[in-house]
Amino acid sequence: MFIVILLTVWQLVVSLGDYSELILPNLRSIWDALIESIASGEMGDHTAYSFYLIGQALGIGVVLAFILTALAMVSPMIADFMKTITTIFHPLPGVALLPIALLWFGIGEKSIIFILVHSIIWPLILNTYTGFRSVSRTQLEVGRNIGLKGLKLVSSVMVPSAFPNILTGFKIAWSNSWRSLVAAEMIFGASGGQGGLGWLIYQKRFFLETPYVFAALFVIIIIGILVENVFFAQIERLTVQRWGMVARKEE
Repeated sequence: MFIVILLTVWQLVVSLGDYSELILPNLRSIWDALIESIASGEMGDHTAYSFYLIGQALGIGVVLAFILTALAMVSPMIADFMKTITTIFHPLPGVALLPIALLWFGIGEKSIIFILVHSIIWPLILNTYTGFRSVSRTQLEVGRNIGLKGLKLVSSVMVPSAFPNILTGFKIAWSNSWRSLVAAEMIFGASGGQGGLGWLIYQKRFFLETPYVFAALFVIIIIGILVENVFFAQIERLTVQRWGMVARKEE
């Protein structure tokens, strides 16, 4: 209902204000641009490239986060070090590192992945470490009593127990990286001659094709909603809610 009201107000403002399509296109123009870009394959190609980049960054970020978290669990000194650097870098927006990424990696794919890994790794480390620390001694002792040890104890007892926190870390990492991806693509994707949805927005804005800009923004919003409220929500229903668990916060 609220979406319908919002779209109605949008159309009324455009119609009564007699705005130019370059400033505020009507809903029909945006819809036509969306359908045309999907039919031509342009929207799909740019969306696929965005997921390609974010997939690489997620792979790197997950591996680094779990290695560093594992080291922090076995060494108090490493744990203190990880707390310190997480406190420093976690509040730092990924887009703030764009000039540094440009100097270190140049223009292109590597710079974008660097920005995305930064947006992914810190919330994953913070929430995974908190989840592992929240595993009760009783659960660990029960696991050891039935013969579990090493990686088997971690995978069978610690990871399931810490999963609510790990899932929260993934949700935060996804939202951070999705926003950073679009911002980075509008800079590096444009300069490198290829890119995802951020580059598409930059390109269409450059050629004053405003309806296509709003169509790309619509796709970005829809993807964000689907991942958050469908993909992660389904995982949460099948795991956390089914198990009757909640994420525990570090005290």
